Amino acid sequence: MKQVIKHIAVIAAGVAILGGSGLAAADTYPSRPITLVVPFAPGGVTDSAARLIGKSLGTRLGQPVVVENRAGGGGAVATEYVGRSKADGYTLLFGSRVTQITNPLINKTRLPTDKDFTAIYTVCDAPAIIVTNAKSPFKDVRELVTYAQKNPGKVNLATAGNGTAAHLAALVFMEITKTNLTHVPYRGSSPAIQDLLAGNVDIAFDYPSSTLGFIRAGSLRALASLSEKRLTVLPNVPSISEAGVKGAESASWLAVFAPAKTPADISARLTTVMGQVMNEPEVQQRLNELGTVPMAIGGKDLQTLMNRETVRWREVVSRTPITTD
Repeated sequence: MKQVIKHIAVIAAGVAILGGSGLAAADTYPSRPITLVVPFAPGGVTDSAARLIGKSLGTRLGQPVVVENRAGGGGAVATEYVGRSKADGYTLLFGSRVTQITNPLINKTRLPTDKDFTAIYTVCDAPAIIVTNAKSPFKDVRELVTYAQKNPGKVNLATAGNGTAAHLAALVFMEITKTNLTHVPYRGSSPAIQDLLAGNVDIAFDYPSSTLGFIRAGSLRALASLSEKRLTVLPNVPSISEAGVKGAESASWLAVFAPAKTPADISARLTTVMGQVMNEPEVQQRLNELGTVPMAIGGKDLQTLMNRETVRWREVVSRTPITTD
């Protein structure tokens, strides 16, 4: 009997040690660098916003936040990687509406969805803009729509790729305006904008982060932003509603996610600190300069937003066959 009691005591002591070490690990999080995975190549709006947020987040957490780009599959490569990573708070995803909602709706193969992640905090809305070559005959959206309605398929529309947020925004635009634009997908914003500058395509749906310099230099003309209000960096460019197309607003929010089953106390810490990051005036100013709209929604409220967005985009995807690159 004494031997049994001795074994029970040893087991109990072991459990206590394990429990204590688990609590200590949570209390000391983070104790090493954190990786923030970006689903797209360097240089775009997602990458720029991630590096901005990662720097401030790392400062507040006391550990470096290393941005790692894992492009491919329209964001699927990164989401699969993070969705299957250890749920310990050290591998996070800088996701978006595309990676969390529309990709799983578009792809027939099984991809990680919002069920595979813990929603931490939004960072911003990233509205696309409609741009054309400065030598283009299209001076505004009304002229573009009028011509496209009379000449189905003759306007070439460039985007950064099939299934991207800009592509989906273009589909909504065509549906509302009853136009048929010929979609020309590229592998990223840079080649799309280069072809627009060369006059090889007529218009592009892209973002200020990759077009603003050309707009300010006078080589590209912005016709409208697909935002509810005018963008800070393009105060003279009308919103899509002001341009005469109501209901075509389309901004792909960007947000931080952790793998599902991340300990609740770690998720809560990340949510709290992200709220502090998003309250920094410098962060908000820089996000505006990137042509995005700062957006601070955390935890359950972010999940509610995602549920609402899923309903909207499921309807869009069901009406139009789409594939991702």
